[in-house]
Amino acid sequence: MQTRRFEPLGRDLSRLVLGTAAWTRRGRRAARSLAETWLERGGNAFDTARAYGQAESVLGPLLRGAGPDAVVITKTGHHARESEGRELRRRVTPEAIAADLETSLATLGLDTVDVLLLHRDDPSVPVGPILAALNGHVRAGRIRSFGASNWTPGRLEEAGRHAREHGLEPFTSSSSQLSLAAWTEPPWPECVTARDRESLAWYEQTGMPLIAWSPLGVGYHAGLADAGVPPVFDTPANAERRRRAAELGARLGATATQVALAWVLHQPACDYAVVGPRTVAELHEAVEALDLELTPQEAAWLDRGDA
Repeated sequence: MQTRRFEPLGRDLSRLVLGTAAWTRRGRRAARSLAETWLERGGNAFDTARAYGQAESVLGPLLRGAGPDAVVITKTGHHARESEGRELRRRVTPEAIAADLETSLATLGLDTVDVLLLHRDDPSVPVGPILAALNGHVRAGRIRSFGASNWTPGRLEEAGRHAREHGLEPFTSSSSQLSLAAWTEPPWPECVTARDRESLAWYEQTGMPLIAWSPLGVGYHAGLADAGVPPVFDTPANAERRRRAAELGARLGATATQVALAWVLHQPACDYAVVGPRTVAELHEAVEALDLELTPQEAAWLDRGDA
């Protein structure tokens, strides 16, 4: 397992992070098998969230057998739905963050969360009270570090300026979507991708640790075709990228899925990638993609969506 230094915690994290978003559907036995295999392969980081159904309650007992090296990333402040799912109620407030964090700690059976990410942004809310609240949780020992998920570089810059001007700890990591496949629109409301050239350049220039979610395009590059795969990746350009991944994989002795994952990890801006294998075999496939070397020419060729 490859690792990379994660300065906010002063330690190494596995470059692949085991996602738990589908654990509620898979069941506790499957989750236990995945977690045990993950640790055996040298993985030490887990990604979960209050919005992932029962994922935190499934992960909590498994952590007790994972030892002190396990790193937990969880997320708070996800939007809520009202009016039978037609309206979004934004919850990026100090009160919602505190309530979610308290529930997460109790559910996970932890006193402290290693990394707390805000699951969504609400640009209408000033960054000052949010940063003040998060700094308070750090001082109280409830979290070790904090960051943002689905925040644009512009809002991250705004938060960074405020933290510097007011002597506060800033966001120290960010999680946005990044995959070889480019979406036509967010698969879920108000998600943010780092797939565009400007965002990738910003992460590379600032050194903000990027934890890429859905590096396989929500299953698009894993060959999934069930109802759970959003159609936002189903374009001729992405079909060509997927064909090229299969072609290159055949030459390198790898699967198309591994090539697509290697492309994400090849990006200088990407530090870590969250993978959500459904089976132990898929977990092994993802871990073995870490050994796949791509040349700059191969990475650029894969990204061309023209036939």
